[in-house]
Amino acid sequence: MPGPATVIPDTPPVPRQGEVLTEGALEFIAALHRRFTGRRDELLALRARRRQEIARSGTLDFLPETAHIRADPGWRVAPAPAALEDRRVEITGPTDRKMTVNALNSGARVWLADFEDALAPTWHNVISGQLSLLDARERRIDFTSPEGKHYALRPEPELATVVVRPRGWHLDERHLTVDGRQVPGVLVDFGLYFFHHARPLAERDRGPYFYLPKTESHLEARLWNEVFRFAQDQLGLPHGTVRATVLIETITAAFEMEEILYELREHASGLNAGRWDYLFSLIKNFRDAGPRFVLPDRNAVTMTAPFMRAYTELLVRTCHKRGAHAIGGMAAFIPSRKDPEAGRIALEKVRADKDREAGDGFDGSWVAHPDLVPVAAARFDAVLGERPHQKHRLREEVAVTAAQLLAVDALEARPTLAGLRNAVQVGLRYLAAWLGGQGAVAIFHLMEDAATAEISRSQIWQWVHTGVVFEGGEKATTELVRALAADELAAVRRETGDRAFAAGRWQQAHDLLLKIALDEEYVEFLTLPAYELLD
Repeated sequence: MPGPATVIPDTPPVPRQGEVLTEGALEFIAALHRRFTGRRDELLALRARRRQEIARSGTLDFLPETAHIRADPGWRVAPAPAALEDRRVEITGPTDRKMTVNALNSGARVWLADFEDALAPTWHNVISGQLSLLDARERRIDFTSPEGKHYALRPEPELATVVVRPRGWHLDERHLTVDGRQVPGVLVDFGLYFFHHARPLAERDRGPYFYLPKTESHLEARLWNEVFRFAQDQLGLPHGTVRATVLIETITAAFEMEEILYELREHASGLNAGRWDYLFSLIKNFRDAGPRFVLPDRNAVTMTAPFMRAYTELLVRTCHKRGAHAIGGMAAFIPSRKDPEAGRIALEKVRADKDREAGDGFDGSWVAHPDLVPVAAARFDAVLGERPHQKHRLREEVAVTAAQLLAVDALEARPTLAGLRNAVQVGLRYLAAWLGGQGAVAIFHLMEDAATAEISRSQIWQWVHTGVVFEGGEKATTELVRALAADELAAVRRETGDRAFAAGRWQQAHDLLLKIALDEEYVEFLTLPAYELLD
C-alpha cells in the first residue's frame, strides 16, 4: 500500500510540527503528489516550449483554439460567497505570528496569507506559518513580543478573511518526499492548509479560499480545478466549496484571462493584477527580443503606461463580463513615521493609485502595510459607497488588442545608470534577507518581495545582454555591474559594521546576484538557485 509523505532525515524539527504533519495530512499530501505531480511536470515542460516559441517569433496572440470560449456570452463563474463579496482592501504578508495578528486585525476585508513571494521557504517558515494559521483559526495566537508589546485578535466579525497563497508550481519542497521524490511545494502548502482547515472553515462559510500564483496558461488553471475537485472529494466536501483568485502576473496568462476563469468557473472568485511579477514575466519572455522590449527603470513603469493600462482594463472587462471580482495591484509604499515628508509623498502616490483603480472599475486592491488600509479603503469607499463591488460596470467599451498588450516600446522613458544602480542595490539587499529567512523586506521605503527582486536581476540581465547605452554614454556591461555590486557590498559593510556584516549573508547574496543577473543562461526563477542555499 502506498505510504504517506515523509520528512527527510536530518531535517531540524520545528516545535509543534506534529500538529501540522499528522498522519492524515501526510497521507493527503502523498495522494495529491501521486495524482498531480506528473501533470505538473508536463505543464512545466509546456512552459519551456512556449518560451522557445516566443523567442522564435517575438510575439504573442490570443489563442485561436479557445476563441469559442471568449465568444460565448452565456457562461459565468460561481457567485461569490458572503465572505468574499466585499474585497475593497486586501492586505498581503507572510504567515509569521506577528504578521498574522496584525493582518487579521488590520481592517482589511481579506488577508493574503503568503507562502510564496513574501516568504523565504525555510522548513521552519513553512511549518510555523501553517501553525500560525491553525492557531489563528482556534484563536490561540495571542502573544507578547520580546519588547513587551501584546498582540491579540479582535472579535471574529472584525477579522480579515484568510486567503492562502501557496508556492508556484515550479518550486519543490526538498524536506518532504513521496516515493523518494521531492513534493512540489505548492501541494505541501495547499495540502496542509486544506486538510486542516477546509471542513471547519466551510462550516462557518469562511473558506477555504486560495490565491493562485505564477499561472501561465488555462491548462494550468484546469490542473488547479482538478486538484480542487479531488481534494473536496477526499474530504467529502461539495464541489465549489473552494474559491480561488488567480493572479494574472504573467504575460502569457494575460492572453488567456477568460479561458482561465472558464476552467475554474465553479471555483473562481476573481482575477488579480499582479503588477510586479507581470513586468518580470514580460522581461523574462521577451528578454532576447531586442530593443523593442527593453523596459526602462522599474520605477518609471507606472500603471498609466499604455501597455499596463491595456492589461488592467482588459482584466476588469474580463472579470465583470464573467461575474468575477477584479482586484487591483500592490501598493508597496511603506509609510515613514520618521520622515514626515517622505511619508506624505508615499501616501499621495497610494491615493492616486487607488483612485485610478477604483475609477477604472476594480472591486478592490492590495496594500502591504496596515497603515495603508484606511488610505486605500477611503478611495474605494468614495466609489463603492455601500455596494460591495462594482461588477455592474461591464466596461464594454474596452477592446484590447495583442499589440496593445505588447507595446512596451510606446514608453518614452529609457534605462538610466541610476536605475541600474538601484537594481543592484535592491537585488543584493533582498537576496541577503531572503537567504537569512526573511521574504518581505523594507528597502528604501518600499516593501520588496521576490517579485520585485526578479525585476531587478532581470533588468540587469536584459540591459547587459541588449547592450543598453545610458544617457551619459556609459554602456551596461558585466564589468559595470560587478563594479556597482562591489560598491554596494562595501556600502553595506560600512552601514552594518564588520561584525554584523560577517554574521549576515551579504557575500553569498552578492555572488548569487551576479550569477543570476550575468550568466549567459538565464535562470527561470531566482528562487530555484537561491533555495539550494537556504538553511
